[in-house]
Amino acid sequence: MWTVAAVTDTYLPTVNGVSYTVRTWRERWRRRGGEMPVVYPATAARSPDPGECPVPSVPFPFYTGFRIAAPTVPGSVRERGPDVVHAHTPFALGIAGRRLAAALEVPFVVSYHTPAAEYAGYLSDALEGPIRRIADGYERLFLSGADAVIAPSRDAAESLRANGTPTHVVSNGVDTERFRPVDDGTVRAFERRYGLLDRPLIGYTGRHGHEKRLGDVLDATADVDAAVVFAGDGPARPGLERRAAGRDDVSFLGFLDRSELPAFYSALDAFVFPSPVETQGLVALEAIACGTPVVAAAAGALTETVIDGETGTHFPPGDTAALEGAIERTLRGSERLPTRLEERRRRLCVDRSIDDLEAVYESVLE
Repeated sequence: MWTVAAVTDTYLPTVNGVSYTVRTWRERWRRRGGEMPVVYPATAARSPDPGECPVPSVPFPFYTGFRIAAPTVPGSVRERGPDVVHAHTPFALGIAGRRLAAALEVPFVVSYHTPAAEYAGYLSDALEGPIRRIADGYERLFLSGADAVIAPSRDAAESLRANGTPTHVVSNGVDTERFRPVDDGTVRAFERRYGLLDRPLIGYTGRHGHEKRLGDVLDATADVDAAVVFAGDGPARPGLERRAAGRDDVSFLGFLDRSELPAFYSALDAFVFPSPVETQGLVALEAIACGTPVVAAAAGALTETVIDGETGTHFPPGDTAALEGAIERTLRGSERLPTRLEERRRRLCVDRSIDDLEAVYESVLE
């Protein structure tokens, strides 16, 4: 098997889909006999595991939890002589990865996880439009230098093909060894530990970004007979907590340990995901793998991640009345997903994603 140098500007302990995808892919790639050293921004909050290669970094002032890394790759990674360099972000370390691939004359692969323009609003409200245009142009330029581009969904791939960028669809996949329905006793213990109300429960976990439109969940549930629970963190959380002040049916749990997430998903009667900008929506896949239906915005990759009447319900993004109706229909319609859950879990399994990833590497090496 090949050695693949993975470079990413976001990694643990930052909690998001990119961090967990890189970590999971690395673990599964190593199971197959390959190596995948990961280059990421160093932080005092986390000591590297073997094969993880931090580089000096400083906090990003506009987005809590993100860091700006020095655009360099450690010599230990160069010395391994990677067969492929795989960038998961287009920023400082993505640039360093591109330089490394050119210096070693090996293929350069890029994953398209999040549109760079989605971060424009964090830099300046007044200049958001021009910053978005600059980000879009830079992203096209960065992707054009890759030997292969990987998108996690057909929707994301189509948006790239419109710009003439050759792409391969490789789902991020779900660690179905971890994400599975848990027993009632484990769910009850989780609910007691966090003081969750004994009533229908809807919730969300993940990054609390403004673009996720999590405030729509608060607006849509004001008159719904259910408790609302948010796990995770991010820059939108303080505003959400202010909006929820005085509501005893809303809880904020903060970051949960990864080991607690299956119980979190299994405790929910509905996972609510109002974001219109997802390239896949890993947390929606995790919820489905745990047997929990998803109420999702009918936009972006969530139109294919969630199947109406099977794995959840869609609503028009930004329409809080429609979101309220979708939540109520989901709560009335089913306690758990239909009996084909195991079939769906097999389709979601990250091992299928690694099969597809291996095929992409093989294509660029040939």
